[in-house]
Amino acid sequence: MNCYRFESKEQFRALAEAEGLLTEDGDLITASHTHSLDEVGVISKGGEWDPETGEVITPPTVLDGWHVNLIAADAPEAWDQYLVVVNTAHRTFFGDSEQAPDTPTLEAMTQ
Repeated sequence: MNCYRFESKEQFRALAEAEGLLTEDGDLITASHTHSLDEVGVISKGGEWDPETGEVITPPTVLDGWHVNLIAADAPEAWDQYLVVVNTAHRTFFGDSEQAPDTPTLEAMTQ
């Protein structure tokens, strides 16, 4: 899997369009027989929430860029300059049973 950090969503979408990865309606083609594309978007890290109320104590840090993961036999060469090395790639969705550290539970956020 290749991980990329573009400067913005608009920049990524323009480069995706140049590679034929958008439909005529401008939707991202996330999967085909040649690729699997995951538009992660903004990544935030850390933060602290009150475990009882879910209120933010320390807001998370938002990482720069628009993040995208791609599995493809032939990754676009035009994207090479946006390639980043990720030592511990993982993705946590809100409400996952395996919460990332310092992340409030869904129950705490909805009380």
